[in-house]
Amino acid sequence: MRTTVNPKVTLVGAGPGDPELMTLKGILALNTADVVLYDALIDPVLLKHAPATALKIFVGKRVGKHSTPQEDTNQLCVELARKHGHVVRLKGGDPFVFGRGGEEIEYIEAFGIPTAVVPGITSAIAVPANAGIPVTKRGISESFWVVTGTTTSGELSRDLSLAAQSTATVVILMGTKKLGEIVETYQKAGKAHLPVAIIQSGTTREEKITAGFIHDIEQKALENQVEAPAVIIVGEVVRESMRLAEVYREAVSVISMRSQ
Repeated sequence: MRTTVNPKVTLVGAGPGDPELMTLKGILALNTADVVLYDALIDPVLLKHAPATALKIFVGKRVGKHSTPQEDTNQLCVELARKHGHVVRLKGGDPFVFGRGGEEIEYIEAFGIPTAVVPGITSAIAVPANAGIPVTKRGISESFWVVTGTTTSGELSRDLSLAAQSTATVVILMGTKKLGEIVETYQKAGKAHLPVAIIQSGTTREEKITAGFIHDIEQKALENQVEAPAVIIVGEVVRESMRLAEVYREAVSVISMRSQ
């Protein structure tokens, strides 16, 4: 006798990288998975929360490496849910913050398959926080922008030019390859001396922080061999990190010496 299959797809945000930052609800979803479709930046230890019998399929996307087209991932969600039952679509960060979660839900529900979403901790907030950088702080930053460095057309978001004119903290995701354009945008806005931090592989053991100012961050990123994945934080709040305090104390000392 064939067992009845109850198709369902749950989008789960795995958080910013550290597996301990995934939510309990996300782990509970993995506990009941028949299939796990996981992204490139997922820590393998998270897959251990799924049953040993569950299918675990990589569907990640990385620049310069083999990637699974989004259309194929959408189709897999539907096909595997119909065949096996509960599919957990495990995505880095939060599924709805530049994660194409909305597109996937829309596609799946068009086939009448029930869906659920388990939010994840977005790297836009968690990665700066882990480095001691608050995205808001009274008297320094009253708001923050989260901007994509790479739009669907492959270009830097036009919103960045608006953000650069504000006093807000600006967090840029997927912007490593566009660092030159980001610097140019801020320089045009007269913000050459604004603090910047680039945090590579944030919250993981491979975390690497490069800090400076708009006018010198390109050179520092080159010297430190910064690569994706990385989060770029621009704003006065970067100075608030105790881990980066020495960088900015030294910079102030150099400026003071030059002015004497």
